Amino acid sequence: MKISYNWLKEYIDLGPDMTPEQLGELLTNHGIPVEVIEPLNKGIKDVVVGHVLHTEPHPNADRLRVCTVDAGGPDKLQIVCGAPNVKPGQKVPCAVVGAELPGGVKIKRAKLRDVESQGMLCSASELGMDTRLLPKEQTEGLYILPEDAPVGESILNVLGLDDVVMELELTPNRADCLSYRGVAYEVAALLGKKPRFEEAVRTPNAGNGESPVKVRIESANCIQYSAQVVKGIQVKQSPLWMRMRLLAVGVRPINNIVDVTNYVMFEYGQPLHAFDLSEITESTIVVRQAEDNELLVTLDGQERKLDSSMLVIADPKRAVGLAGVMGGENSEVRDSTTDIVLESAYFDPGTIRQTGKKLGLRSEAQLRFEKGIDPAIMQDALLRAASLIAELGGGQIVGAPSAVVSHPVHEQTIGLRVSRTNQVIGSDLEIATIEDLLARLGFASSRKDEDNLEVVVPSRRPDITREIDLIEEVARLHGYDKIGTTMPQGVLSQGGLTDKQRLRRTVRELLTGMGLSEVMTYSFTNPTWLEPLGVDENSALRKQLPLALPMSDDRKVLRTTLLPSLVEVVQYNLNRKNMDLALFELGTVFFPKQLPAVEQPEEVLKVAGIVTGSFGPLAVGEKGRKVDFYTVKGIVETLLVCLGIPNPKYAPASETGMHPGRTALVESKGVAIGFLGALHPAVQEAWDLKETFYFELDFQALYETAQRKIEFRPLPKFPAIERDIAVVVPLDVPAGSLELTIRESAGDLLEEVRLFDVYQGEQVEAGKKSVAFSIVYRAEDRTLTDEEVQARHNRVVEALKQGFQAELRA
Repeated sequence: MKISYNWLKEYIDLGPDMTPEQLGELLTNHGIPVEVIEPLNKGIKDVVVGHVLHTEPHPNADRLRVCTVDAGGPDKLQIVCGAPNVKPGQKVPCAVVGAELPGGVKIKRAKLRDVESQGMLCSASELGMDTRLLPKEQTEGLYILPEDAPVGESILNVLGLDDVVMELELTPNRADCLSYRGVAYEVAALLGKKPRFEEAVRTPNAGNGESPVKVRIESANCIQYSAQVVKGIQVKQSPLWMRMRLLAVGVRPINNIVDVTNYVMFEYGQPLHAFDLSEITESTIVVRQAEDNELLVTLDGQERKLDSSMLVIADPKRAVGLAGVMGGENSEVRDSTTDIVLESAYFDPGTIRQTGKKLGLRSEAQLRFEKGIDPAIMQDALLRAASLIAELGGGQIVGAPSAVVSHPVHEQTIGLRVSRTNQVIGSDLEIATIEDLLARLGFASSRKDEDNLEVVVPSRRPDITREIDLIEEVARLHGYDKIGTTMPQGVLSQGGLTDKQRLRRTVRELLTGMGLSEVMTYSFTNPTWLEPLGVDENSALRKQLPLALPMSDDRKVLRTTLLPSLVEVVQYNLNRKNMDLALFELGTVFFPKQLPAVEQPEEVLKVAGIVTGSFGPLAVGEKGRKVDFYTVKGIVETLLVCLGIPNPKYAPASETGMHPGRTALVESKGVAIGFLGALHPAVQEAWDLKETFYFELDFQALYETAQRKIEFRPLPKFPAIERDIAVVVPLDVPAGSLELTIRESAGDLLEEVRLFDVYQGEQVEAGKKSVAFSIVYRAEDRTLTDEEVQARHNRVVEALKQGFQAELRA
């Protein structure tokens, strides 16, 4: 919100000694940060209004004109000018000899092609004005002043450049300061003065008689609507003072009708809109919800497709405007317009915000509607604008406002405890002091007793809804710098990690210790990212919860798998020639219980990793080890072993997006922990990946199966006996099943089982394979004998024969 210092002074007495910098510091110290203080005078000195009396061609230059100019001095000036739009009779900015312009330009007597020039006629850009907000004709050549501009008057006074603009960085709750009225009340409270806003704007009385327009409200999203007719106007340029004030706050002047609505909006904070009365069918305004697929061409010339969530202003036949967002082209005020109807209304903030978001529109009026306006000043703002339009456009106010109020808004009464106020602030304020502070803000209060106040909050402050809000206002106005510093008091308790938090930290440490890098990706994803995975239409992965207000099309649903998120990171790195990747994420996936959602979705924490390229440290002269199935299996197996998860089983599995012959399901103690394997070739091709491997584990399953307490055993005192065994089994027998059988049959003397060879070839018959294990036996209390080890070993061989028709390989 930009505030003109000179404009603000009309509504509050700032005194002769208050500078813009001091005012900015005062506001900032009391909760209204002033981010920028910018003088409009960029370095102008001795530039005045000049009257071009005569022009003639330059004798030595086709593009130059020799002008005779009255600059208010005793003598007429001869000035050489190259502007294409200079003409006799014009009033223009004139920099006389000795004047200065922005950028350190100093004006001296000069000769241009042998003709003396006693000054310079100026354009808007040469005066340091923001030409982006000016009409095209005022940016191509000299800046033309109104005919009644006083000759010789300082251009700073005429163009309002003797001003300073303060830019307020308002928090969302302070919508009341989106107007000069609100800022005037705020400054008055800080200075302990009375605002003179009401006297300064001089709101007229309503017109007499019945209004020529009728109003109907057919939607609960509009609680008040007023319309005022002004007839016999002439649409033309606004007076210079109004244009300069609008330019100061960053608004482009259009014409006297539109400019007045913007001007009053900045005064009151109440957005207004003007319709051409002749375009309103049956002189009837209807506030209703739009129909699905209803079309409206807005003032920017774009055809908008509406839906039933949007609020429109209509007549009995068609929509003529998007409520609170933008007017319709079919009812806009044109140069030929003579009769208008002004709108002042209160629309539901959420509806306006949603409409603007859907249509990609943003405006000053929309900003105020969606943050909340003061319904108590709607009529005053309407009459103020009608009066200014009648004054500046030569029209006449016809009839009283046509007003409909469907839901009256009442001022809130909130209880405030003095003891609670002092407890929260850390002060010892008396009840009389608190009453005075609230009165300065315009809050009426009455005592119930010496500790309790009842405070009536004016409707211009919709952000005040609770006792704590009132306490904040007291602290803010009293001054944060006056609140003493105290040490915190209370019982301190030692913090700690829960079992799940400790396990999460352990998983992170283990995976990073193995050489993987942790990434954190968005929980929001694009539903189309499931297409390369070939997800079945009935799969739970398809049941993605849509966001109400997505950041973009790529982030509009909650993810049900981490795979697309990690693939996105891999693609980003591969595109930047980072080819060797080992990444993991502890992330949440979301499964709605039903769609549309009526309750919170189920949130499931997953541990997922993805590897591609080469993996592992390299010694001098070594080549990188290309990742394969055993790389990702080794990562998962090491993680499980370090978490104390005993004897994990691996079984062939078919998972969405994974290679059917190179994917394994992981389980322990009958609990499915997750899966690992290679991405399906079609998936790799769709995402332009090289050979890539992925694992995804369920964190809750890890938590249920992990060993909570680590037990340490002393180093062995007695020697071990190692036996090797090689068995021939059918090709479809998993080595893991053989290992599990060995562990179960070897008994308590078994210390270690290690697979060291798998062979298929000429020495083994077709359809079978040779699998070799190294088995280590050890007792903790004695040295084993060959006989007792052989007995255990025979049990192992017999179990393998019975379970898998295994044959010992010679």
